[in-house]
Amino acid sequence: MNDVLIFGLTEPEFGELSLKFFLSGLVAYMVFIIWNLARESKAGKYGMLWMFMGLGLGMFGFVSKELIIKVLSAAH
Repeated sequence: MNDVLIFGLTEPEFGELSLKFFLSGLVAYMVFIIWNLARESKAGKYGMLWMFMGLGLGMFGFVSKELIIKVLSAAH
């Protein structure tokens, strides 16, 4: 089999690794955006907490969905 190698990885391995890396970077950037928004609006401690809870809930749902899929597929 003549697989294309990218940095010593096959294309599917490279795609999966880069997806996890860049998606983690995107989530970290979104956390920074929420923090910066709360800081610039002078929301205070409780305002920042609520902003992280409200805006971060979507990110938490996305990550938890992937974890639930992994757990349920491992159970079968």
